[in-house]
Amino acid sequence: MSEEARSPDAGEKPHGRSRLRLALLGVAALLVFASPLWGPLLLRRMDFFRVRRLEIVGTHYIATSDIVARARVDTTRSVWDPTGPIAGRVQEHAGVETVDVTRKLPGTIVITITERQPVALVSGPQGFRAYDARGVMLPVDLTRGLVDAPVLARADTAVLRLLGHMRDTLPDLYRRVSEVKRVGANELLFQLDAAPVRTASAVTLDDLNQIPSVEADLARRAARITELDLRYSGQIIARLQ
Repeated sequence: MSEEARSPDAGEKPHGRSRLRLALLGVAALLVFASPLWGPLLLRRMDFFRVRRLEIVGTHYIATSDIVARARVDTTRSVWDPTGPIAGRVQEHAGVETVDVTRKLPGTIVITITERQPVALVSGPQGFRAYDARGVMLPVDLTRGLVDAPVLARADTAVLRLLGHMRDTLPDLYRRVSEVKRVGANELLFQLDAAPVRTASAVTLDDLNQIPSVEADLARRAARITELDLRYSGQIIARLQ
């Protein structure tokens, strides 16, 4: 009895490719873990691990295209090529605080960044510019409407540092500040949504943290505030209408 030769069913081909793909990944992983020194050198020669995709994670203020341009990753690279040079180029961007470059096999490079956060907008001859808590101007496109921060007349490093601490520690109060001004050499004037707050230039976060409780107490008494004064140690003076 003769046996008829059977060709593989067309529906089985994708499964065969999937199995081959998994097998190659398994072999690659085995080579890498078994031979950390020469394994990646061998894998870099395989077209299977050619870079096909670049993922950028963590951008909000920085345009993704800026990171892509700095990374300079093209399809002739292998995912097993050293990632340090990519990280170094991206790290040079003034808006990047940290960068981490990882691989997603078989052909994706993932760049995860942490951005430097703007804490204030500073007025200048060419309009407003975003500054971080270090007093460094950030390359943020303000026309995109992504930055909602207090306004300063100049890049005052002490005030910028204070606003940075407020943003991290007292975020609800920070969001209520629309402007900070220096009044003379030793005073600050915070413009809040409800009323201005006058402080000494050496005001602390503990001092500022008293503001919401004082406002709540005055609101219960239906008092209308025109200004809060924190310049005097151990007390807050409320000027009322």
